[in-house]
Amino acid sequence: MEHKNGTVVTEFILLGFSGRWELHIFFFVTFSLIYSATVLGNILIMVTVTFSYPLHSPMYFLLGNLSFLDMCLSTATTPKMITDLLTEHKTISLGGCMAQMFFMHFFGGAEMSLLIVMAFDRYVAICKPLHYRTIMNHRLLNRFVILSWVVGFIHTMSQMVLTVNLPFCGHNVIDSIFCDLPLVIRLACVETYTLELFVIADSGLLSFICFILLLFSYTIILVTVQKKSSGGLSKALSTLSAHIIVVTLFFGPCIFIYAWPFGSFASNKTLAVFYTVITPLLNPIIYTLRNQKMQVAMRKLRFQHVSSTQNF
Repeated sequence: MEHKNGTVVTEFILLGFSGRWELHIFFFVTFSLIYSATVLGNILIMVTVTFSYPLHSPMYFLLGNLSFLDMCLSTATTPKMITDLLTEHKTISLGGCMAQMFFMHFFGGAEMSLLIVMAFDRYVAICKPLHYRTIMNHRLLNRFVILSWVVGFIHTMSQMVLTVNLPFCGHNVIDSIFCDLPLVIRLACVETYTLELFVIADSGLLSFICFILLLFSYTIILVTVQKKSSGGLSKALSTLSAHIIVVTLFFGPCIFIYAWPFGSFASNKTLAVFYTVITPLLNPIIYTLRNQKMQVAMRKLRFQHVSSTQNF
């Protein structure tokens, strides 16, 4: 469906993936399995952290919140993308498009803030172990989590307030698998240069700065540990490696998509899939396969569930 210039746009057309029908079926099965594994894996982590007493510590509390954000971030885009794979005419309403962008940046901004909190948690645990429980108390943890949600809300609202009132009056084709700010802004029938710069500053530059700060904080932790004890360096590396992997996987695509949002990276569907589909699945895999304490807690919960079911 095409709109003539001057016609008010009420829906957008998503080009989605190109290729033969068989390839779409393959993507549909693959992404459906990945999304199911993402939801189940993150729910498993949240349940394990909630009901396993040995995991009632600040690190796992934050990990449970990270799993919730990962699940929500993937849910904001993946179900629509999966259903579009079996649809010839891939459309999304104007309101649905705005809602998709709002929740993507809301959960993404909150996760960005939470990763910084998790880095601070690891700094206190490794560099100030005797004061860890005192510093990372429940009150501070709750404030950190609330703050991450507030930052996510401010981050998305600062952009959406300027985007939701843009006039769309002709072009309505988005060369992507979901709505995202750089691609939608391009379709507005007014000058958006100032808004484009704001998106670069708010999303791209912010992602890049946070990424550098996180890597810098991990470097400080490793240098501090090495000065105190050379033997503790390997243990610190083992603890931080999972965090470094998660941070790189999360911020990498964000920097490419939003630091150069109006170039070719913005419509790169591979980066879009990696950011919204693959990364939320990798986080639970990284934190469970590399964490013996988590694996033991999961086995105990499974044993308790089986025992209670048999007794019933």
